[in-house]
Amino acid sequence: MVKQPARISSLLDAPIERHHLMALAVTVLGTGIMGRGMASHLLSEGFDVTVWNRTPEKAQPLANEGAHVATDVASAVAGAKVVITILIDADAVLEVARELPGALAEGAVWLQASTIGAEGTAAVARFAEQNNLPLVDSPVLGTKQPAESGQLTALVAGPSELIKAARPVLEAISAKVVETGSRIGDGTALKLACNAWLATITAGIAQSLALAAAQGLDPQLFLDAIKGSAVDTPYAQLKGGAMTAETYPTAFALDGLAKDLGLITDAARAHGVDTGILEAVSGRFGTASAAGHGSEDIAAVYESFKHRP
Repeated sequence: MVKQPARISSLLDAPIERHHLMALAVTVLGTGIMGRGMASHLLSEGFDVTVWNRTPEKAQPLANEGAHVATDVASAVAGAKVVITILIDADAVLEVARELPGALAEGAVWLQASTIGAEGTAAVARFAEQNNLPLVDSPVLGTKQPAESGQLTALVAGPSELIKAARPVLEAISAKVVETGSRIGDGTALKLACNAWLATITAGIAQSLALAAAQGLDPQLFLDAIKGSAVDTPYAQLKGGAMTAETYPTAFALDGLAKDLGLITDAARAHGVDTGILEAVSGRFGTASAAGHGSEDIAAVYESFKHRP
């Protein structure tokens, strides 16, 4: 996918607009793989970035790139025009959200980008409504490299005026912004559907490679056979390559997708969608995690399929 130029990036050549850009302060709360990548890319785009992380040493390396490293949430968001939360689960998001009332600047927008499921998003939305917080439901598709290069896909839902105000930041971190409507929760709903697909195809790649290897074939032959065909994808070649090499540098931690599978299965049950495939896929990720691969990339699900005499 070719990145569409971020609206804000197209203004960098104009000194007056660049001065305005430098005044556009963004705070990233959570500097794990995704938050760190987002913050780094925003810095490269010229934003004034403040970061915070519960474990401070994980945020400190961004100081070398020009980020302000805050020691608490309230000081991190003070003066920010856009605040991004990118945290592990709903409990973490709500814990941080409790620090926002009275701390957010007037006119600020809160982009809630964490994958926290339907119930978690509903709880966050209730808190935001009760405290008059300017919330946009905005999970993202993508992993480490897309976060670092501004190639994410943002799935946004919320008041149109808030989305418009945050659009320069959304376009800076994303190759594509998909607006799902005004109803908070619809961005999350689409993210769950997308991650169900991600988990299913990752497990499917692993299964086919393992089946080829178990029959005495070089598993690379499977990737060669589908390459360039209608059923091939760049993703299959990327993750399949990691599986055949049996090396899993983390772009998206296996335990993270295993967590998401629980949220996806809950949503499917709540809406009467059959969960057979989800349960089978979740079982494979659970097996790989139990074998010690939870902190490795999701490609490590291959380990749960490999033939062991």
